[in-house]
Amino acid sequence: MSGSHLLPQIAEPAPMRVPAHEPLVEVWRGEMVEGLHHGSAVLLEPDGRVRLAVGDIEAAFYPRSAAKPMQAVAMVRAGLDVSDDLLALAASSHSGEAVHLSGARRLLVSAGLGEDALRNPPDLPYDPVEREAWLRADRQPSQLAHNCSGKHAAMLVTCVAARWEHDSYLDPRHPLQVAVRTTVEDLTGQRAATVTADGCGTPLFGISLRGLAHAAQRLVLAPYGSAEHRVAAAMRRHPEMVAGSRRDVTTLMQAVPGLLAKDGFEGVQIAALPDGTSLALKVADGADRARLPALLALLADSGVAPDLLAPFAPADLRPAQALTPTRTDPTEKP
Repeated sequence: MSGSHLLPQIAEPAPMRVPAHEPLVEVWRGEMVEGLHHGSAVLLEPDGRVRLAVGDIEAAFYPRSAAKPMQAVAMVRAGLDVSDDLLALAASSHSGEAVHLSGARRLLVSAGLGEDALRNPPDLPYDPVEREAWLRADRQPSQLAHNCSGKHAAMLVTCVAARWEHDSYLDPRHPLQVAVRTTVEDLTGQRAATVTADGCGTPLFGISLRGLAHAAQRLVLAPYGSAEHRVAAAMRRHPEMVAGSRRDVTTLMQAVPGLLAKDGFEGVQIAALPDGTSLALKVADGADRARLPALLALLADSGVAPDLLAPFAPADLRPAQALTPTRTDPTEKP
């Protein structure tokens, strides 16, 4: 079943405004709420209808690294043809483990390029354990260690495959980035509201949470052989490449059959189940600690078995009432 019928035309850009966020996650200490994270979230039915909306799901925002699956789709459409593990790495925010660094090198070597072709900034590995080991070995920040190096390496491979000049592959006017914008607008069903640069230097487009959830839905409902299907299949077959062995995105995809998930900086998360149920959320203050409990609440509302989700639930962070509509007493501890 294709999800293309859900978005028959490209809509106008999402409005740029201060989002009307609502409480998403409570921080408990003892017998009372000590803190509160606001945000917005949307849960879509398989047919595209909104099952649950919290906050402002129509305002433009930046999806950050949750946009990477869409960028990977654009690359496949433009001619990227690599193994599934490397395609998953292209859609990743990797931890900097050995498997990720070797994968990024493999991508570069396949295009006859070296690490110096990357245009992302140098960094230390994202995972704290890997970062500590890196520093103990007195290693310096490198472009390959940056959590976005898989995406950047794949962008370079795409440029070589399409016979595009690759030195300026991050320029919004470059054919690759024009293709990415076209794909983002196709998958979300709306024109980009604005464009800026992400932390790694890649063009980043402003869209709505509803549009982002639709894009996740398009990936899991896409027909076999399509670029969307290839990216979704690669990410689900190789969740270890999408994040890392100590990251919740990877372990959740390993625990929940058929789950597609991708996180992003500033408290962004997307997820979709094989039947097309999909979600997107944004934590207003960007706190990553609030992202997981909000995600778990939405997955529970999607029908994921509680025993699969229970091991991931932090003891002191709980979804607010808006994300748990069956709760009758908002002060009652689960």
